Amino acid sequence: MVNPRIMCRQHLLGEHVEIHMFIGTLSRGKSVKGYLEKGLLEVHSLYSRHEELVEEMKRRGYIHRSDVDEKWRTAEKLGVIDRKKSLKELVRRCPRCKRRISECRAS
Repeated sequence: MVNPRIMCRQHLLGEHVEIHMFIGTLSRGKSVKGYLEKGLLEVHSLYSRHEELVEEMKRRGYIHRSDVDEKWRTAEKLGVIDRKKSLKELVRRCPRCKRRISECRAS
C-alpha cells in the first residue's frame, strides 16, 4: 500500500502480480488467513490497489493487459495493512525504492 510512484519497477510489477495471485487464491476458496493475520493483505482494497498500480504502470509506459473483475470493487472488508510500517520496510530493503522516494521528495 505504498505510493506506486515511489516504487521501483521490480516492486511495482511484483505487487501487481501478487494482487492477481491473491484474487486467484480467493476465487478458488483458498485461505489467506496468514496474510490477513500478519497485516499483509486488505481484501477490500485489491480492486482499487490494482487500479492505482495500473495507472502508474501506464504512466511509465508499461503495457497492461490483465484487468480485475469489477466484483472485487465491493469485496468484503478483511485485513488491515499498516502503511507506515510497509513504507519503512520497503526503504530498508530496497535501495532503488529508497532512491525514488528521495527523488520524489526533492521534486
